[in-house]
Amino acid sequence: MNVLEIRHLSVSFAAEGGSLQALKDVSIDVPEHCIVGVVGESGCGKSTLINSILRLLPDNGSIDAGSIHFEEQDLTQAGRPKMQDIRGQRISTVFQDPMDALNPVLSIADQMLHIQYRSGLGRKEKNARSLDMLRRVRIPDPESALKRYPHEFSGGMKQRIAIAMAMMMEPALLIADEPTTALDATLEVAIIKLMKDLQSHIGCSMLFISHHLGLIAELCDQVVVMYAGEVLERGTARQIFHNPWHPYTERLLDCDPGSQSSRMRHLPTIPGEIPDLKKRQEGCIFRSRCQFCEDICHAMPDEIQSNGHHVRCHRRSP
Repeated sequence: MNVLEIRHLSVSFAAEGGSLQALKDVSIDVPEHCIVGVVGESGCGKSTLINSILRLLPDNGSIDAGSIHFEEQDLTQAGRPKMQDIRGQRISTVFQDPMDALNPVLSIADQMLHIQYRSGLGRKEKNARSLDMLRRVRIPDPESALKRYPHEFSGGMKQRIAIAMAMMMEPALLIADEPTTALDATLEVAIIKLMKDLQSHIGCSMLFISHHLGLIAELCDQVVVMYAGEVLERGTARQIFHNPWHPYTERLLDCDPGSQSSRMRHLPTIPGEIPDLKKRQEGCIFRSRCQFCEDICHAMPDEIQSNGHHVRCHRRSP
């Protein structure tokens, strides 16, 4: 059973010079108790995807088509009061910068109390839950930590506190938006292990957004590869990393620093530029940068799937 089902989602933004189609025909499943990674270059639509799920698109953004089913309700049709009930309670988010989640003028205790305002518990019970969550994310001396303010913690400790706050209400879905970008490599590993342990303990599903292929491979059960607002390939982590079907996925893996076997002055890159989303080209969106481009690529490829491995590419036949 899926906690989240996104079907044929298209999102556009009104911009000077015309409408910009940020997402086109995006379909993604997040099964129960599963971690699904979304990976792609900057500008591939990861942030727009998150804001569409949370219904936090800016005023010039609109959902043009498709559905976002969460716990058997279509979020594209949910009103503001319903979304306010869902956000933080059933869907929580961890952002890449912990200061986005922490109020600098409130103590950690006050912020963790505020999160629980709809729990129906007394202050003493809420404080006990706050202490328990800080212990779970391995904050030293949690009793003292509750009395302190965000600026008194390191970046890694602030991110642990942000994760504790996101997990406080035991959501059905946790969205992690590049949660380790601001951390060094050692802290990255610790935070990823912590999130995996908490996800397993609470039993929630996770949508993990990142451009870091190594983290995706380490953490995720399934992987979605996005490019220019479209899903080009999706499947299990093993399928994507060991047998990629789409040329874009192959090039992403080739460009990963962790895949380089020798020292080099310049890391490999994918030639070309992301296409103008105000003037979307017909056919395969990746064709202008694809080394295998042929005349047939000017037509939109159908989605081909086998054993849960999905791809949109003319090189794959049904």
